[in-house]
Amino acid sequence: MKTISILGSTGSVGRATVDLIKRMPQTYSVDSLTANKNWQLLAEQAKILKPRYVAISKQQYYQPLKNALNGEDILIGAGEKAIIEAGDREVDLLMAAIVGIAGLLPTISAIRRGTTVALANKECLVSSGEIFIREASDAQAKLIPVDSEHNAIFQVFETHNKAKLDRLILTASGGPFRNCTIEEMKGKNPQEALAHPNWDMGPKISIDSATMMNKGLEIIEAHYLFSVEESLIDVVIHPQSIVHSLVSYLDGSVLAQLADPDMKIPIAYALSWPKRMDATIPRLDLLKIGSLEFFKPDTKKFPALNLARESIKTGGGSNLVLNAANEVAVAGFLAGKIKFTDIVAIVEKVLDKNVETAPKSIEEVIFMDTAIRKYTESILEP
Repeated sequence: MKTISILGSTGSVGRATVDLIKRMPQTYSVDSLTANKNWQLLAEQAKILKPRYVAISKQQYYQPLKNALNGEDILIGAGEKAIIEAGDREVDLLMAAIVGIAGLLPTISAIRRGTTVALANKECLVSSGEIFIREASDAQAKLIPVDSEHNAIFQVFETHNKAKLDRLILTASGGPFRNCTIEEMKGKNPQEALAHPNWDMGPKISIDSATMMNKGLEIIEAHYLFSVEESLIDVVIHPQSIVHSLVSYLDGSVLAQLADPDMKIPIAYALSWPKRMDATIPRLDLLKIGSLEFFKPDTKKFPALNLARESIKTGGGSNLVLNAANEVAVAGFLAGKIKFTDIVAIVEKVLDKNVETAPKSIEEVIFMDTAIRKYTESILEP
């Protein structure tokens, strides 16, 4: 029996995780579930999975959640400290699926315990970078990437042959605007940007896919996760989203992981690592797919890719600034405050105006992140 906590159980990754483990009650025992504000779904999940502890981030939903779980033998918490407490509980595996910087403190709490972390939150690693990796190394906490691209690399990267690595190749669908001109993209609304052709994701990640900032963040994530120089990380457009990433070696071999575009596949691998589970997911049918296409990304249409690369080269707090400004700009677009093409332009503007001071601790990461968000929000004001 493996004990597991799920941070962000009501989000897209969290729901998929819940769906997998509820089918295997003899294999997984759920310790904790957390949500931001969706107390109704959190209560439904808790009644099914019978966790020891649940926490809701928004204090105003504590009483409705408590009422919904009346009669259940479950501890209930609310607020930021309650979410951090969920990360600090002793479990075999923690699924870190809170979107954005909000996932940093509870995930770090788990890492400091030496907990194995299934990392579905790329932003907290991007923001804290070397600090995050150092904390994991010091506590001997294992990080298992859940992003389909990094999970693919994790599966085929021969660490014993790292000296013979040629490059990592991240694949990208190109998002819903792959074939649009820059002028066409200027007029796109949130509903169009959220309509990803292949993946069912939350709003923030869907917009990042449309701008291709998600791939920029994934370059940064791969740089830290696998300790590989930015120059050795490539991106190719692969519209079918069947090949999830590749690792190329100096002997000419290229290893790839293929699967249907279903997040339950990398989640299942993370849940069962170092073994594999029977996830009862439809098998990949290459004959039905027929052909696979690959294209070079257009960085003029999608400047976020080069912006992320420059951020790595600049160093200091640049990755943190990039991430914080992007989260605020995406929220501004979804709220109708800015145009789609303004998102990356605003991120670039914020990067140009901020000093390259590197945070020295998780506390400094949070402080700097807050300051950058306030500055970016001031730019969005009419």
